[in-house]
Order: sequence, then C-alpha cells, then structure tokens
Amino acid sequence: MSAKTRRQALPVWVVPTIVLAIAAALIVVIFVVNRPSAVEDEAGAQPEQTQDPDQPDFTELETRNENDLFAVGPVDAPVGLIVFSDYQCPYCAQWNEDTLPSMAERAEAGELRIEWHDAAIFGPASERAAAAVYAAASQGAFLEYHNALFEGGEHRPESELTEEALVALAGELGLDTEQFAQDMTSESALSAVEQNKQFAQQLGASSTPTFILGGTPMVGAQPTDVFVDAFEQALEQAE
Repeated sequence: MSAKTRRQALPVWVVPTIVLAIAAALIVVIFVVNRPSAVEDEAGAQPEQTQDPDQPDFTELETRNENDLFAVGPVDAPVGLIVFSDYQCPYCAQWNEDTLPSMAERAEAGELRIEWHDAAIFGPASERAAAAVYAAASQGAFLEYHNALFEGGEHRPESELTEEALVALAGELGLDTEQFAQDMTSESALSAVEQNKQFAQQLGASSTPTFILGGTPMVGAQPTDVFVDAFEQALEQAE
C-alpha cells in the first residue's frame, strides 16, 4: 500500500503517526524561517524566506482525504499545498487576494490539492469564523464563504465575526441560514476547529500564514511569483 493510499484511509481529523515523527523537524524549520530578525518591507508584506534544499520532505502531512471539507483540487493531484491561516490575520487576507487565485487555477487544472487548517491563533472570534466556515463547507460553499471573509484582501473586524454577523453573511451568499446556525455551533464544528488548532500547534505553525507546498515549508504572504515558482518546481519533481 502506498503512502498516499494510507493517508486516504485515515479519518479527516486524525493526525497520522508519521506526523509525530516529523513534527519536531518542521517546528525547527518554521522557527528558523520565522525568526524575529525578519522585518516587513515598505508595502507591509512579510519578506521572502529562503528554503534550505536539504530540509526534510513534509508531503506526509497532506491528509489527501476525499471527505475533507476544507480542501479543493483532486485528491490525487501531483502537488499538495497545506495552508495554516487565521480569519483575523491581515497577511492571510493579503495572500488570499493576491496568490490564492493562481493556486486555485492549478487546483482546477488537476495539478494541485489545497488543504486548509485554521490555526485560530487570535482567539474566540477566529474560532467562531472557523466554525462558520465549517458550516458553509457542510453546504458545499467552503471556498465561497472563505473568500467572503477575506473580501478585497482585508480581514473582517472582530465586530463582524459575531454569530449573528456570520449567519447574516451566510444568508447573503444564499445559504440555508437555519441549517448554517445549527451547524456552526454543532459538536462537529467545534471538534473540527479544535483539531485544526491542535494540528497547527503540534507542528509549530504559530505564525500565520504558514504553508507547506510540495513538502517545503514557507512562511508569510510572499509574492505570488514565489509560490508559482515553488509549485512549478514541485510539479516537475513529481512528474
């Protein structure tokens, strides 16, 4: 049985045993590329990080589960992208506006699998937003609702992340608001949010956004070209 097949057989929220074996290495990598000496440029973007070509391969962290509500692109896409984000993170909103469209095109072409994990590091409002996204995903509107929370490359203020505001947004998107409200506060939603938080914490993804593209960790809302180049390199290696 291949590694990919083993990942597909696992429940969505169960961290594979292999994760525990390599999480420490990933924490070190993320710490190094996210050390405090990094500064923002004049445009407010986080600086580009240089990846060590000898670092471990973290493709085993991709769940590749066909039942994953927080994923787009085919399960068997040759390249995987894991996204750790937060709905109150300005850099996450920036990346979503500037770079996600290019990555989504690759997913639609069948070349990329994108899996999101909400780190929810900014507290209860972030957790509510993550639960709301779960509720939207339960109605098949994950990406639509996700993008609405980052509309225009901006994150919504905490005052717009109340339960009432999140349900109202669901209504604006044409979702069943009664079902949405139930799903958002369900045990399943709360469990999904908590599991995602724990997954991010176990891997040391304490800063958002953090990515693993083709097995290589990347930190910050780096320019789109950086992600495109990394994707093309990973695709070439996968072929």
